[in-house]
Amino acid sequence: MVSATQFPAGSTMAALNAAQSIKIGVKYDQPGVGFLNPATNENEGLDIEIAKIVAAGLGIPADNIEWVETVSANREPFLQAGTVDLVLASYSITDERRQVVGQAGPYYLTGQQLLVREADKDQITGPESLSGIKVCSVTGSTSIARVEEDYGAEPVPFATYTECVQQLLNNSVDAVTTDGSILLGYAAQQPDDLEVVGEPFSEERYGIGFKHGDTAMCEFLNETLTKAFSDSSWQTAFDNTLGKSGAAAPQPPTLDPCA
Repeated sequence: MVSATQFPAGSTMAALNAAQSIKIGVKYDQPGVGFLNPATNENEGLDIEIAKIVAAGLGIPADNIEWVETVSANREPFLQAGTVDLVLASYSITDERRQVVGQAGPYYLTGQQLLVREADKDQITGPESLSGIKVCSVTGSTSIARVEEDYGAEPVPFATYTECVQQLLNNSVDAVTTDGSILLGYAAQQPDDLEVVGEPFSEERYGIGFKHGDTAMCEFLNETLTKAFSDSSWQTAFDNTLGKSGAAAPQPPTLDPCA
């Protein structure tokens, strides 16, 4: 049992430990990353497993985590208002975000990749294969603009990634593109039919969001991630989520120093 006395007096960590509960903002709609499984009503994915590791470091059991659905637009407001204590929601680290919230990590590196049918993996091997190819991503995304403008793909926008994957499975499009982590989640659901191909052709660095200026929390999070990288719990988290696609766990990333 982790005691509050192990944390600096008056720190956020000591308060959370004393309360024996924590609110964590996560995605509900990204298989393999942050997903509320309708069959089990359980949250699952890499973000969920990393959140459990962080909670354990605070001495809080997984059953005492309150999962709060967090969409891209409300991550900063939720942290600023105290609606959640932390955010793990495919939350890319950026300089702009660090002006208003804290971000520790990265705990995972990803980038734009391609999801294709297993039968097409030798023909569509990366973005250079996309000229004249129908490629789906969500409407208005940078991903769909990039493959059209830089690689000559024929864009086919849909409202959600799930719709795009359905279009891929019924042969209406030939590839789906977004962050590789999200695509791996879909591939993990149907590993015999779908595969993520090629190297990432952008970089996204997933971090843990916390209240701006809480340097002690940043240091705790970095210490917790460092331990997870070294004791194999991070690899286990990957293997049990995105690794179900058949992808091998990458090398753990280098953490940014706390300001």
